[in-house]
Amino acid sequence: MDLNKIDYSDELILIVDDDKVVRELFVEMLRHLGFKVYCVGSAKEALTEIEKKSYTFLLTDIRMPEMDGLELIRDIRNDYMDICTIAMTAYSKKYSYVDVINAGATDFINKPFNIEELEAKVRRGIIERNNKQELARLSITDSLTGLYNQRHFYAKIEEEIIRAQRQKNTLALILFDLDNFKAYNDINGHVAGDTLLTTVGNIINDNIRQAVDSGFRYGGDEFAIILIDSDKFIVENIASRIEKAIINKCFLDASMGYAIYSNEMSAKSLVSTADEHLYKIKRKRKAEQKESKNFKA
Repeated sequence: MDLNKIDYSDELILIVDDDKVVRELFVEMLRHLGFKVYCVGSAKEALTEIEKKSYTFLLTDIRMPEMDGLELIRDIRNDYMDICTIAMTAYSKKYSYVDVINAGATDFINKPFNIEELEAKVRRGIIERNNKQELARLSITDSLTGLYNQRHFYAKIEEEIIRAQRQKNTLALILFDLDNFKAYNDINGHVAGDTLLTTVGNIINDNIRQAVDSGFRYGGDEFAIILIDSDKFIVENIASRIEKAIINKCFLDASMGYAIYSNEMSAKSLVSTADEHLYKIKRKRKAEQKESKNFKA
């Protein structure tokens, strides 16, 4: 991924200035560069507007009546961490760069400024944001499968339990591992094993709802899936689809267990319930395989 390659049309910028002529000039400048831009005349209007649309960037004047730009930046930094902010002012002697940065702004620009200076400031802010987001993504991602890692699993399951309690939604967890994966690795080598694990990661992503459900590499050949607003029927259907796809594409079986969240369940008990179900399935399969061998003998 080239983090320095920026499509300006992906950015939604909000201009905040109590001078109508000035803010309309800034809007014209940024639209000329290819950004999507809206404007408002006060900090309070800005807070209302940010709740309506997914803004990625904010340019605000500092000196405004009622609520100034630095206070606005502080509020946005608390609630919208991914929004880049640039403070603008014609009174540069009254505001230091340190004050602006301490308020949470990405950068500071003195009025008047030309279009080249504005573009450079905005572009630098976008690159810094993209770099931070990419580092954050890598810290919670399993590099082999592209799924989330175990570290993020525990944070996510806690988060989703709180959400389920608040919204009174159902929540489900699937745990599974690959049967005889060690033998597969011993016979085919670790490179082939890694390729197989990557395929499993793709299968999971293909069978869950993107931006709703979450897939994780729990460890080794163990995987976890958190399903939002899903009952037993949905869980069993998704588990069955994934299991069949693994058999067809990886030529291995997968043992799966699941748990449905119920009130007052902790993250630990939800995981334990799914884990117990998984090992119940594994014990049943081993017993069936043993019985089948005895029958053939």
